[in-house]
Amino acid sequence: MGIEIQNIIKKFGEFTALKEISLHIPQGQLVALLGPSGCGKTTLLRIIAGLETADQGHILFEGEETSSQSVQDRRVGFVFQHYALFRHMTVFENIAFGLQVRPKSQRPSKTQIHQKVMELLRLVQLQELADRYPRQLSGGQRQRIALARALAVEPKVLLLDEPFGALDTKVRKELRRWLRRLHETMHITSVFVTHDQEEAMEVADLVVVMNEGHIEQVASPDEIYENPANPFVYQFIGNVNLFHGRVQTNQVRIEGMDIHLGSDTEVKQAPVVAYVRPHELEIFREPQELSIPVTITSIHPLGPMVHLELLPPESTNVIEAELTKEYYRQLGIKKGDIVYVKPRRVQLFMQQTAK
Repeated sequence: MGIEIQNIIKKFGEFTALKEISLHIPQGQLVALLGPSGCGKTTLLRIIAGLETADQGHILFEGEETSSQSVQDRRVGFVFQHYALFRHMTVFENIAFGLQVRPKSQRPSKTQIHQKVMELLRLVQLQELADRYPRQLSGGQRQRIALARALAVEPKVLLLDEPFGALDTKVRKELRRWLRRLHETMHITSVFVTHDQEEAMEVADLVVVMNEGHIEQVASPDEIYENPANPFVYQFIGNVNLFHGRVQTNQVRIEGMDIHLGSDTEVKQAPVVAYVRPHELEIFREPQELSIPVTITSIHPLGPMVHLELLPPESTNVIEAELTKEYYRQLGIKKGDIVYVKPRRVQLFMQQTAK
């Protein structure tokens, strides 16, 4: 089921949480609402679910207006961050609950409910835990049960509010991969909220980057990373070095480097902000064309990578760089050495658009 979000505005007193949000969520896609705390992503998710009411705008499921529909009528499955399982019920009873409380005319038989619950337990790979209580489960197991309960009512849309936020790093990574595989099996339209960039980039088909109640960019994870729409997206998605420079007739000067921009550049003279990701910096022992000297102030091995902190002469602007452990060993560098850096790629934004 496709979802159309049209001009949604939501205020809480004097605070505007959502500012005319419009978004198309394609059928069968796994979509991440990504952004910092307070950007409006959970509010938008709850409005889609019917748990909050918008002050203005429309939510359409397959072209059908949902504003007059209850949460039950919308056929939405909702998974909360903190599981929200019934403590006094077994795993089986938790999953069966949504089926058992249906009106009698719509309620499956006991046999059908049993078959459905056991099918879902197999799907989430926890069939041996049917008789246990939530207190007897790990955090990862509870979240999978919460997801099975949401799927039991055969929702048209699955909504997840930071589903892995309460879990430790290792379990979170395992469940991310599991959710991706589950989605590829079921192809249900799904929207999940996260402030974890890695989570969104690894799991989602489509990423919606939000900030201060509006949408900054909607694109695939690869497009978001490679071609961020503006400075906010560039800084929010992954580590980045920021430099101030100035465009002067087809070239920009940054930290002593003159970088040619091409003959089609229309800007003749303007201040710019330049962004370079740590892994896009090349490091040399000897001076190179367009390179600048820097002093190594810190070295941090991080698994197969080595993270360096570098300081240009007469500057307090620390530059971060990443290189493979193999190349680091080839260079034979140590803290205090002077090396030379130049960017493989620079992303420029006009100064006045930077946030």
